[in-house]
Amino acid sequence: MQESLVETSATRYARQIALPGFGRTSQERLRAARVLVIGAGGLGSSVIPALAAAGVGTIVIVDDDTVELSNLHRQHIHGLADVGCPKARSAADAVAGIDPSVAVGVHEVRLTAANALALFADVDLVIDGSDNFATRYLANDAAAITGIPLVWGAVSQYAGQAGVAWAEKGPQYRDLFPSPPPPGSVLSCEAGGVLPTVCSVVGSIMATEAIKIITGIGTPLIGRVTTFDALTGGFRELAYGRDPNGTPIDALIDYELFCGTAPTPDTITVAELASELEAGAAITLLDVREQWEADIASLPGSLLIPLGSLESAIRDLRSAESVVIYCHLGARSARALETLKNNGFTTARHLDGGIDAWSRLIDPDMRRY
Repeated sequence: MQESLVETSATRYARQIALPGFGRTSQERLRAARVLVIGAGGLGSSVIPALAAAGVGTIVIVDDDTVELSNLHRQHIHGLADVGCPKARSAADAVAGIDPSVAVGVHEVRLTAANALALFADVDLVIDGSDNFATRYLANDAAAITGIPLVWGAVSQYAGQAGVAWAEKGPQYRDLFPSPPPPGSVLSCEAGGVLPTVCSVVGSIMATEAIKIITGIGTPLIGRVTTFDALTGGFRELAYGRDPNGTPIDALIDYELFCGTAPTPDTITVAELASELEAGAAITLLDVREQWEADIASLPGSLLIPLGSLESAIRDLRSAESVVIYCHLGARSARALETLKNNGFTTARHLDGGIDAWSRLIDPDMRRY
């Protein structure tokens, strides 16, 4: 039988309710809250269990990805037995293990302009733990339109940052970053790596901001960004205001196009590549990952040239009639494509979604990482 809040307060939440200014009222507000979390990856792995343990009544998880072995060093909500499982479902199972009375909504989809407003309409607060700029701008705009607060965070290599965007009370993500960075200029975790503890620190800050907003304690990070540098152990705070040149947000847009990440004619889908290979097309498959990644899984007949060595090894590709570049998810291959184009490879293309998409959509038996 599910325990009531009264029964659990004296035990499960005793140390929380005892906090000065917190009390039973704040705990009841947490129990009544509905929070949507975008992403059950590095940041979500810290955010989701923290919310469940704190007593948030309903957690809605949105993630279309599956657990891979290379996720486990930083995505601690998942375990070895979860490899190959949808991240949203694995995270929901973890919540049940923490507190089965927490209601969990699972959406094994990618947040898009087509579904964002409907997903946001039924929650009190959104936490964005996504790993790309298109989703961050989408989350900001959808939160502004629906009038709910958004807690956002980002990590890269040894550093991370977190803040709150709440259109009714202060500046938003767009005020801090009016324009997205050029595609490929910011290293993804795939390309640049990430220290797992950075995800834990930034995720904990994000969960704390959510708890503060729901309960009314403390001062949320509205108009301020907290940054963390793991190499120095230091924190910094950056204050910012509304962009005087900013325009009102009243509709969602094409965020892939806005961020410059929409597919181009130089991009080939896994379905198109599979069809061309089956038809016997003369294609050189160029793998720009590292050796250890290729040892785990690769497309048959690939030529391995890690991205860092591509400039000096371009001569090895001169005889190729057609080149299709691939990596894990597509970030490194897009950068490699630009290098090849600058060296006269007019017919070169890169694989949208990389070997990850190939293993999901073309060859499910391929070992993933």
